[in-house]
Amino acid sequence: MGGRKRSLRPAASGLADAPARNFRQRYKDLELSRTALLARLESHMKIARTHPSAKRALKLLNDTFRGSTVAQRAAILQAAEWLISLIEMSPPML
Repeated sequence: MGGRKRSLRPAASGLADAPARNFRQRYKDLELSRTALLARLESHMKIARTHPSAKRALKLLNDTFRGSTVAQRAAILQAAEWLISLIEMSPPML
């Protein structure tokens, strides 16, 4: 059936039923996540300031986040969240 046109509809999967989020909503969601992570890091700043990963977490949440595309920002937030959880789990450094 070489002359048959293919349908442009997505395949019947979970993605087809999920509502499509526009660019602005994804951007807003990522900004909210970033703000929550910054607040979480700030609450541990007395301990975190001496932790070697604190600077890197701040750099991820500020410079790297701002310089990346919206598609890359979710992965950057995930990396920053991992670093913050590492800081939270580590004992205070004297």
